[in-house]
Amino acid sequence: MNNSPVHVIPASTPDWNNLKVIHRNTLPPRNHFFLYNNANDALFRDVSRSKAQLLSGKWRFRLSPSPLAGPTNFYQKGFDALEKDPEWDWIQVPGMWQCQGYGKGPQYTNLNFPFPVDPPHVPIDDNECGRYVTRFSLDEQDKEHQLRLRFEGVDSAFTVWLNDHEVGYSQGSRNPSEFDVTNYIRFGTPNVLYVEVYQRCDGSYIEDQDQWWLSGIFRDVWLHKFPKAHIENVHIHTILDDEYRDATLRVEVKLNAPTAVRLQLRDAEGNTIAKAKLSEKESLVFEIPVSKPQKWTAETPYLYSLLLETPDSALAERVGFRRTELIDGVWCINGKPVKLRGVNRHEHHPDSGRAVPYEFLRRDLLLMKRHNINAIRTSHYINDPRLYELADELGLWILDESDLECHGLFVAGGDGLKYASDNPDWQEAYVDRARQMVMRDFNRPSIILWSLGNESGYGRNHAAMYQFIKSVDKSRLVHYEGDWNAQSADIISRMYHSTGSMEGYAKERQWDKPVVLCEYVHAMGNGPGAIKEYIDLFYKYPRLMGGFVWEWANHGLRTKNQDGEEYFGYGGDFGDDPNDYNFVLDGLCFSTHDPTPGLIEYKKAVEPVQTLGIEDGNRVRIVNRYDFITLDHLKCRWSFVSESASALLGGEVDIPKGIKPHTEGLLKITSLPGSYPPDSHLNLEFTLAHETNWAPAGHVVGTGQLQLAPPTSLSRIQQHILSVPVTASLVKPTLLSIQSQSGPQWEFDLAIGALRSWVHPASSPTNVFTEPLRFSLYRPRTDNDRGCDFGRNWIDRRLHQAKDHPVKVSWSEKEGGIEVVVHGRIAPPVLNWSLETTTTYRFRNGTVGINVYAKPAGNNLPRAWGRFGLVTAIEGCKTVTWFGRGPGESYRDKKLSQDVGKWKAKLDDLWTDYEFPQDGGNRTDVRWVEFLGEKNGERLLRARWGDFEGASFQARRYSDKDIDDAQHPFELKKKAREDAVVHLDWYHHGLGTGSCGPETLPKYSLDAHKEMEVEILLD
Repeated sequence: MNNSPVHVIPASTPDWNNLKVIHRNTLPPRNHFFLYNNANDALFRDVSRSKAQLLSGKWRFRLSPSPLAGPTNFYQKGFDALEKDPEWDWIQVPGMWQCQGYGKGPQYTNLNFPFPVDPPHVPIDDNECGRYVTRFSLDEQDKEHQLRLRFEGVDSAFTVWLNDHEVGYSQGSRNPSEFDVTNYIRFGTPNVLYVEVYQRCDGSYIEDQDQWWLSGIFRDVWLHKFPKAHIENVHIHTILDDEYRDATLRVEVKLNAPTAVRLQLRDAEGNTIAKAKLSEKESLVFEIPVSKPQKWTAETPYLYSLLLETPDSALAERVGFRRTELIDGVWCINGKPVKLRGVNRHEHHPDSGRAVPYEFLRRDLLLMKRHNINAIRTSHYINDPRLYELADELGLWILDESDLECHGLFVAGGDGLKYASDNPDWQEAYVDRARQMVMRDFNRPSIILWSLGNESGYGRNHAAMYQFIKSVDKSRLVHYEGDWNAQSADIISRMYHSTGSMEGYAKERQWDKPVVLCEYVHAMGNGPGAIKEYIDLFYKYPRLMGGFVWEWANHGLRTKNQDGEEYFGYGGDFGDDPNDYNFVLDGLCFSTHDPTPGLIEYKKAVEPVQTLGIEDGNRVRIVNRYDFITLDHLKCRWSFVSESASALLGGEVDIPKGIKPHTEGLLKITSLPGSYPPDSHLNLEFTLAHETNWAPAGHVVGTGQLQLAPPTSLSRIQQHILSVPVTASLVKPTLLSIQSQSGPQWEFDLAIGALRSWVHPASSPTNVFTEPLRFSLYRPRTDNDRGCDFGRNWIDRRLHQAKDHPVKVSWSEKEGGIEVVVHGRIAPPVLNWSLETTTTYRFRNGTVGINVYAKPAGNNLPRAWGRFGLVTAIEGCKTVTWFGRGPGESYRDKKLSQDVGKWKAKLDDLWTDYEFPQDGGNRTDVRWVEFLGEKNGERLLRARWGDFEGASFQARRYSDKDIDDAQHPFELKKKAREDAVVHLDWYHHGLGTGSCGPETLPKYSLDAHKEMEVEILLD
C-alpha cells in the first residue's frame, strides 16, 4: 500500500477564484477624504500638505504567466535582493502593465469574455500575474497614528504583504481598498511593500465592460496617517425645505473613539456662516439651519466649505445645497425640471489606458463644459475620485455607476441570469459594488443619480443592491437600464431607442416615472446623424429626462506598425483574439480626446440658447434652454452674410433681461439693410460676457443662422451667360473636340459617354481632368453604414461596383452651342437593377450645363443610393473655395453646426482623418464650389447648383476603393494621389447612427426607388 502524500496545485482555492472571498482584512469603506494637520491646510485642499504619503512612482516589477508561476515567495525577499535580480524591471504606478510593454498586450472585446466561461472560476494557467515591490520610510512623528494603506484602483485583484507580513486581499477593480498596516510598519528603516496583482479573478465576470482588458495598479496608492482619535467617515445631507428656500445641513460623523469635533460652514468667499461643537460620542450628528443658501446646480455650481476639526486633525469637504426628486413623475432638482445633455465617459488615455493623468482628466471636463455638455454617466464603474471634485467645481451632473457588467454571460450559453445576477451566491459580490460606490462618493453634490451597473440583465442581486442604497441614501434616485420594468429603479432607462419609440413613452397617458436614454446617438466614426430630433423631443415632453451620448472618446491605443508609423490601435491590432475590432472607436473625440466633427455637431444640438426664427423683418425669436438661469450672463452679436457680402455688416444686439429657463424671447436687430442680395443670411453668436472657471469671456455657447433671401436659380444664372461661338469636330470616330472662342477646350468621349478633357489654353495646355466625368452612386461605407442594413444592402446589391454604361450618344449644334445627349444605364455586374439616365450636356461660351433625368429600373434595387452625383479627378488642385456650409464637414443629418458662408480651405484640410478610414470631408448645402490651382490661385473648375437644396461636394486624395480597402490611416495615406478626386453631388445619403442604434431616418435617406431630375453648371 502506497502511503505517499498527494500533492495538489493549488493547495487550496485561491482567493481570486473564491466567490466567498471578496475582501480579506480590508477596512470598512469610507467616503473619500484626506486629513490635515490644521484647518488652513485642510481648506487649502492641497493633498501634498495632507496627513498622507503618496507611494505612487517607479516600482520594481516582474510578470509571470500565472499566479502559480514565477517567484511565488517574492514577498520573503528583501528589496535589495530584488534590485540585483535582472528579471525584475521598473514599472510606473499608476499604470497598466500591457501599456508598458508587458504580457500578451491589450485585448478588446465589447461583451465576450476572453477566457473560458465557468463562473465563478477563471483559468489558473491563463491568468497573468504582476508582482510589484516598492519601499518607503516614515518619520518618528508618524508614530502614534493609525496607518492606512489605500489603493484607489487595482485591476483585477491583489494580495498585499508588508515587511514579510501578509496584510490582506481585495478585488473590485475600480473600487478603493484600504488596509490597516499600523502593526506592520517599521520606523527608522525602510518599509518594503509587496503587491501581487492578478489579471483575472471571479470578479472579472462582473467587470465585463465594453473596453480594453488591461491590468495593474492603475490609480494612486496612499499611506494615510490618522491620529489616535480621528474621523472615520462623514455623511453630508443638504435638506432643502419644500419651498427650496431654507435648508438644514445634517452632518453625520463617525469617529474611532470619543473626541471633540468642531464644525464650521463657510461660504465661497470664506465667510463663516455657521459653527457648532459636539463631543463624547463615537457617532455625532450636527443639524445646522442655513437660511437661504445659494443652491448648487450644474449651471450655478456654488460650493460651501465644511470644516471639521478634532484636536489632532482637520478635514474639509465642499458642500452643495441641492435636492433631487420626482414631482408628479418629472425629474427635478431644486424644484425645477432638468434636461440631461450628457455623455458616457470611460476612463481612457491613448498611451496609459485607464491610468489617466489628472491634467488629462481635467481637460476632458473642460472640453465637455465648452461643448455645452452638462452631464456625465461614469460608464460603467466609479471613476477617479478627482473627477467628481472637478464636476463639483465646474458644474456637471453625474450619474454615478457601480463597477458592474456581466454582458458576456448572456452569450455564453444557458440562462445568463442564473450565472450571477439572479444567483444568490453572488449577492454579496453585487451589493459590495453598490456599497463601495455609495460610501466613497456619498458627499459629492454633483452626483444626482446612482446606477446599479450596466447590461447585466435583472435579478435578485440588483434588488439587493437597490435596497442597500436606499438604506444609506434616500436623497438620490436610482437608475438601472437592465431593469426594464423599473422594479428596483426610480426611473425608466432605455438605450438606442428611436425618436418614435421615445415619443411613445412621452405620450403615455399614465406614468409616474420619467424616462432617460442612458445611451443614444452612437458616435462611431463619421456621425452621429440626426441628433437634433432627440434634443427637440427632450424639451417638448416633460417625461423625457434627456440622455447620454455613447460615448465621449475613442479608446484607441497609440502604437506603431512595422515601418514605425504611429497610429491608434483597436481590437486585433495587438494580436488579441477574440476581439471586437474597431467597435472601441465610437466616441465624440478622437483617441487623443480632441473633438471630432461629431462633438462640434453635438455642441450645436444641445446649445443652451437656440434661434427659432425671424418675425416682423427684424425680430428674432430665441429660446432659453438652460434649466435654472436666465440669459443675462451672455452677449449677442449679429452679422450679415451673402454670396456678395460675407459678414461685412454686424454689431451687438441687446438680449432682453430675465428670459427665464425654457421660455422664449425676442431680439431686435436694428441695423439690418432694407433689402437683401440673393442667399443672404443673418448670423447670431451668443458668448459669455464674463470669464468663468471653465471658459474665458467671449467663449461661444450658441449660434444661430436664418435665411433672409433665397439664392439665385441656375436658370437665371444661365440667362446671363454671353453667347460666344462654340464649335465641334470629330478628331477620332468616337472623340468629339469642342472649342469655345472664350477659351476652354473640351473632349467628349462618345464611346463611354463622358466628358474626358477640359483645357484652359490661356493658362495651361494640360487637361484639368485626370479621369473622365462619370456618375457616382456609392460612398465609402461609414461605421454607421456598416452597422446597419443600408451598408450591408449596398454590398449585397453591388452598389460599389455600379458603373455608368452608354446606350446611345448623340450630338448636335443647338442655340449657339453644342449639345451632347447620352442615354445610359448605371448598373452593377451580376444583377439586373439599373438607374436609367438621360444626360444632356450643353457647351456654351466657357460653360458646360448638365441636365440629368434618372429613373430606377430592374429587380432588387438597393434600398438607397449612397449618393447621386458626378465624380472626376482634377490635376493641380491645391485650394478649394465654396459658398455653402462650412468650414467643417457636413451631411444632410449632421450639418447644423456648420453655417452657410463663403469658405476657403487647402485641399488636404478638407479630409477628416478618422481613426478607421471611411467616408468623410463632405460639405453640403453648397451653391457653388471652385477648385483652384497653385499658380496665382487660378480657377481649374467651378460647379454651380443655383437654388438646388442639398448639393454637396468632396475633394480628397483617395478613391472610394482606397478608403473602403484601408483599415488604418497609415494604409490609406500610402495610397494618397497627386490629383484630387472630386465628387459633385446633388444628393447624399444621411449618416444616422446605425453602428449601434437607429439607421438613417427616412427623411435623410436617399431612396433608390424615386425618379430624379437635376442640373449643374460647370465652368
